[in-house]
Amino acid sequence: MRTRRCCGRIKALHALLGIQRFPTDDTIRNLFKRFRQGLVVQFYEPLWAWQLARVPQRAGGYSLDLDSTVFERYGEQEGVKRGYNPRKHGRASHHPLLAVLGEAGFILHGWLRSGNTRSDSGVVEFLKEALAKLESRKWIRVVRADSGFFAQELLQYLEGRELHYIVVARLTKWLKREAARVPTWRALDETYAVGEFRLKLLGWDRERRFVVVREQLRETKRSLGRKLLEVPGYTFRVFVTNRTEVPEEIWRDYNQRACIEQRIEELKSDLAADDFCLREFFATEAAFLAILMLFNLLGEFQRATGMSGYRQPATLRAQVFLCGAILGRAARKTVLHLSAAWGGLDQRNSLFDKLLQYEIQLRRSWNFNRSPAPKPLSSGFTQEGRIEVQLRNSGLTKEGRLARCRKLSRFEGERIRKSKT
Repeated sequence: MRTRRCCGRIKALHALLGIQRFPTDDTIRNLFKRFRQGLVVQFYEPLWAWQLARVPQRAGGYSLDLDSTVFERYGEQEGVKRGYNPRKHGRASHHPLLAVLGEAGFILHGWLRSGNTRSDSGVVEFLKEALAKLESRKWIRVVRADSGFFAQELLQYLEGRELHYIVVARLTKWLKREAARVPTWRALDETYAVGEFRLKLLGWDRERRFVVVREQLRETKRSLGRKLLEVPGYTFRVFVTNRTEVPEEIWRDYNQRACIEQRIEELKSDLAADDFCLREFFATEAAFLAILMLFNLLGEFQRATGMSGYRQPATLRAQVFLCGAILGRAARKTVLHLSAAWGGLDQRNSLFDKLLQYEIQLRRSWNFNRSPAPKPLSSGFTQEGRIEVQLRNSGLTKEGRLARCRKLSRFEGERIRKSKT
C-alpha cells in the first residue's frame, strides 16, 4: 500500500504506463476479496507455469528446498491462530510453506496455512502439487529440509518417487543414544569429525541411513547442533538421507540450503510479504502468491538483462529502479529525462537494449473464467483427479486442502465442509 501511494503521486510513471491514476487502496482490497480457492488456482497456475518455462534447465538438476516461516498478525482474520512463533511467543500468526529451486532462486510453490499448523502439516500433498508443475523428476537432484519435516510420511513419499533427500533429523532419545554410540569417527580437521549409522525408528517401515557431524566446542565461535550428556565437549548434527556419498559431502550439500533462509527474509523485509492481510483467508493467500510472483519476476529480470550474480530486491531497487527523472516534451512527444547523478541512460542503456530484445510468449488459450481442461501430470494422475477426489472448482486435492484449512475459524470450516458436498 505504501508503494501504491507513492506511485499514485508520480505523474511521470502515469505517462509511461498510459494510465490516468493508480487504483486506490480500497480498489486493491476489493480485488483480492473476490478470490476464492478455485479462483486462486485458476488465476495463478498459468502464471506460475509461464514463469517456470523461463527458468533454464540445469545439468544435474536443481535442489528443491522446503521451509516454513511465520507471519505475525494483529487481529482476528481467518486462519490467524496461536502457534509456534520464535520472535513473539503467543502472538497469533499465519504459517506459510514454501518450496524453492535453490540454485535458481525460484519459488516453485507456496501455501498459506493457519498459524497453529506444524511445519510438516500437509507437506506430502504440498510436494505433490509442487512436483506436478515440473515436466519430470530430472529437474530435481535432491530435496532438502530441516528437522521440522523429519517425518516418515515425507521420506516414504520421496523414496517412492525415487528422489534423493537430505533432512535434518529431530534428535529424539533413540537418535541421541545412537549418535553417542557411533563406533568410528573420521576427522575432517581439528574441529569436525563425521560418522554414520543405520536405524529403523518406531513406526518406520524400514531402516535408513543417518549421517552424524560432530563439532568440538570452542570459545571463539558458536557451535551448531545439540549437546549430548554422554559425550561432553561436542555438539552433534544428524541428517537422514538416501544418498550414498561420503558423510562430509552430505553435510556440505545441506549447508547450501541456507539460501532459502535469505530468500524468505527478502520476501519479508524487501517485498513486505507478511504485511498484507485481509479478513478472508483466500484473499490473503491471493495477495501472498502475488508477492511470490513478483519475486520470481525480479529473478527473471536479472536473467533477461544478463546481470552477473544474484541481487536481492532491495539492491535492485537502489541500483537499478531508483533514478531521479523529470517528465517533459520534445518534438511534440512526451520525454522522460533521467538524472545523470543517478546513472542516467549511460548506466541503463545496456539493460534497455536487452529488455527490448526479450520475447514474452503469451498463450492465447489462457482463460481465467473457466476451469482448465484435465491434463496428465508428471506424478501420474490428472489435475481433476489427483488421488480420487477433487473438490469442486478447487484444483487441489482434498487431503491438501484439509491439511491447510482444517484449523481455520468456525466460519471457514463450515464453508469447506459445504464445498465437499
